Amino acid sequence: MTAPEDGSPIRVLLADDEQLVRSGLRLLLETEDGIAVVGEAATGAEAVARARELRPDVVLMDIRMPGTDGIEATRRIAGDDGLRGVRVLVLTTYDTDAHVFEGLQAGASGFLLKDAGPAELLHAIRVVAAGEALLAPRITRRLIAQFTARRTADAAAAHRLAVLTEREREVLALVGRGMTNDEIGAALFLSPATARTHVSHAMTKLGARDRAQLVVVAYRTGLVAP
Repeated sequence: MTAPEDGSPIRVLLADDEQLVRSGLRLLLETEDGIAVVGEAATGAEAVARARELRPDVVLMDIRMPGTDGIEATRRIAGDDGLRGVRVLVLTTYDTDAHVFEGLQAGASGFLLKDAGPAELLHAIRVVAAGEALLAPRITRRLIAQFTARRTADAAAAHRLAVLTEREREVLALVGRGMTNDEIGAALFLSPATARTHVSHAMTKLGARDRAQLVVVAYRTGLVAP
């Protein structure tokens, strides 16, 4: 599932243990054309249950929640074949590399800090609903630097790249740096449509759920360097 193409709004589920935060998000989103809040959840377990009930396009997921946390809730949603069209955008006050990488491994499609402005949040929802991956720039920079400083490339993961063409490897590396199709096209002198095709082929060959999973592969295989 991508962003609705029939003119219907992007359906959003709010998952945060603080009622005040959920109320603020609802107030912001319900005044925006093209976005509809379809439900709320105060725990990770409730977020999973509500996602199965409501089938939203995007779940705004807080990491720190009682019981089942946001990372585990994201993992359950991403691992549910019946929820393949549901995208998770993680919102948190924490921007440590561990949280980001755990979120991406769990299947999150985006990662944004709670101090992001309204315009940035609305943009993030639309990007994730469209099937793209999104990481706040400062999160991406920290993740790349910390991951490559602490870990070496996974040899088994690197072997997976054998199925890719040289161009697809180049594209994967740029996806790992958080580039959009337009930016990848400009960097490699390709049209955005051609860049999108290479990204799609890489996802298919690597069995990636979405672009965020390509980011994980790029880190694990050492394609991304600080």
